[in-house]
Amino acid sequence: MSMRKDANALRQKRHARVRGKISGTTACPRLNVYRSLKNIYAQIIDDQTGTTLVAASTVGKDFTAYGGNRSAAKQVGAEIARLASEKGIKDVVFDRGGYLYHGRVKELAEGAREGGLNF
Repeated sequence: MSMRKDANALRQKRHARVRGKISGTTACPRLNVYRSLKNIYAQIIDDQTGTTLVAASTVGKDFTAYGGNRSAAKQVGAEIARLASEKGIKDVVFDRGGYLYHGRVKELAEGAREGGLNF
């Protein structure tokens, strides 16, 4: 019998713990990140109304390259920042989704910052 812990279950516990402390408002929505092995997803969410304001990912029609690397994550960050600026969103709260701030999550955050989001 394997004694290895379920990595995704541990990540979900970390994410739930962080979500108890941060939430997005209408004035400052939440930038949420989810990464899978092949793709990365980002959403800007208003938790007060429970709506997704803006979303971008590597599975979109305009994205043709491989979505599971750091350059793809940076492109998604730039795209989410562009879409947010079209909606008039400048300030967000960054929710890394229980992942380490490293690699693809860090690149997405840097791409969003270079695109004009403040967090």
